[in-house]
Amino acid sequence: MKAIRQLASREVYRSRWLRVREDEVQFPSGVRGTYSVVDKPDFVLVIPYVDEGFWLVEQFRYPVGSREWEFPQGGWPAGASGSQEELAAAELREETGLVADSLVHLGRLHTAYGFCSQGYDVYLATGLTERATEREVTEQDMIHRWRPVTEVRDMARSGALSDAHSLAALALYDLSG
Repeated sequence: MKAIRQLASREVYRSRWLRVREDEVQFPSGVRGTYSVVDKPDFVLVIPYVDEGFWLVEQFRYPVGSREWEFPQGGWPAGASGSQEELAAAELREETGLVADSLVHLGRLHTAYGFCSQGYDVYLATGLTERATEREVTEQDMIHRWRPVTEVRDMARSGALSDAHSLAALALYDLSG
């Protein structure tokens, strides 16, 4: 199948966290159009598993105006870099204080590929040791709590766990076993 061809691109907005661009494109039929694309750096999501349960984090999410539960997740801060596995270990330690003996890659997903280039890797963390958290300034209101697997699934069904990335990661976890 023939791909959509980019004819031109212009940056509409840029910040430290994202870039928005408008691409003039030509579809396989020859029709021309515009795609608006959000470019964001890739990130990782970590599923910390121990004793038939998961560690979740809860924090205030400004865009939706409420505190939300999710699996630990994040990207490299500006100027830092490394492998996705190194990032997974860093995010786990930062947000929960947990250090994993094992990180297993469960899969790679896309955030919203209809308009965003961002992807993320999902890791299962096991063999967990508790240490002090190393949260960023913007994460000071974050809490973390262990929940049994059955409770996390109930949270997903009730909407108490509504983060799409976490729900997709939970599905990868279920498919891996």
